[in-house]
Amino acid sequence: MQAENKRATRAVIHLDHIIHNLECIKQLTGGDKKICIAVKADAYGHGALEISRKALDWGVDFLAVATVYEGIILRKAGIDAPLILFGFALDEEIPEIVSHGFTPFVGDAAYAARLDEEAFRQGVILNVHMKIDTGMGRIGVSPEGAPLLAENLVEMKNLKLEGVCTHLPVSDSPLEDDLHFTEELIGLLIRTFEAVRAKGIDPGIIHAANSGAIITHPEAHFDMVRPGICLYGYYPDHRMVKTVDFKPVMDLVSRLSFLKKVQKGSPISYGRTWLAPEDTWIATIPAGYADGYNRLLSSRGRVLVKGKSCLVTGRVCMDQFMIDLGAETEAVLFDEVLLFGGAEGGMTAGDIAALAGTIPYEITCNINKRVPRDYKVSGRTFF
Repeated sequence: MQAENKRATRAVIHLDHIIHNLECIKQLTGGDKKICIAVKADAYGHGALEISRKALDWGVDFLAVATVYEGIILRKAGIDAPLILFGFALDEEIPEIVSHGFTPFVGDAAYAARLDEEAFRQGVILNVHMKIDTGMGRIGVSPEGAPLLAENLVEMKNLKLEGVCTHLPVSDSPLEDDLHFTEELIGLLIRTFEAVRAKGIDPGIIHAANSGAIITHPEAHFDMVRPGICLYGYYPDHRMVKTVDFKPVMDLVSRLSFLKKVQKGSPISYGRTWLAPEDTWIATIPAGYADGYNRLLSSRGRVLVKGKSCLVTGRVCMDQFMIDLGAETEAVLFDEVLLFGGAEGGMTAGDIAALAGTIPYEITCNINKRVPRDYKVSGRTFF
């Protein structure tokens, strides 16, 4: 029997905000595009199974994962929706791609041939999407090689070319050069699709728009969009103009586990890097970098206690960190604390990302599995 995780530190996942954000995406795309949501990396730390179920109930068309293992977890949980595999797999994983009915990206004829061989062995027709590399430099066939690969794919008896796609590497950037670069990539993609059609081949579902392109490049919406971070409540680049009110889905919360009054000059945490500027109340919070609360927030981050923003004092430890409540406080033991989330006055994952020199994707993805997830259907539980 598995023990219940009753930790004070928890990730509260607001499933109603998933629905709100999907409605925002639908509005941005005109309501007539297919939607493929990224649930890779355990739905960016939010819980792939629960997010998938909620989004499928709403009406998304596809789910997307990065690894075969991520897909198997969803299939074993009873999710039989169309599931796109973004990453290329090892040869030994190919039988599971076929047996579980995943829709893999393909970017070269050799990989496609191995998929076709296994699909023939299992007696099934496997949908695939041809991935074109239009500037990411990661995976995919070159634009000039796409028509030939499309020909190879339609000649394979056990593969079906269901879609053609690419990834736009700077669609979230507001810089003029990046806007121009993205526009050029979209034009290149259109010419590539036309070259495939010139071979008499139907490219199927055309998709390119990630979160950035969903928001700022409607010409890239094509037949389907692939929301990632905007589904979870954040703009992919903090410099973007906020035209839509996405709602953060995750609140990382905890409770005060210890309180003490310290004198002016008292050192707090490892290395004595922070000294109390006055007599003050210090509180301990049972969360640390092992939970995904970034060590770069040492003496820089802030948390919300009883509506007050409190500074992280000294270095964030593996399992705990301390905060300055001030010379006078109404806080008491076990009071709730917002580490990040959507509450007014608190830090968001975007705010933390800015302090840590990273992106909100990393902040939510890094919340460790030892932090239990509490799923809420509607309304806020904290603050």
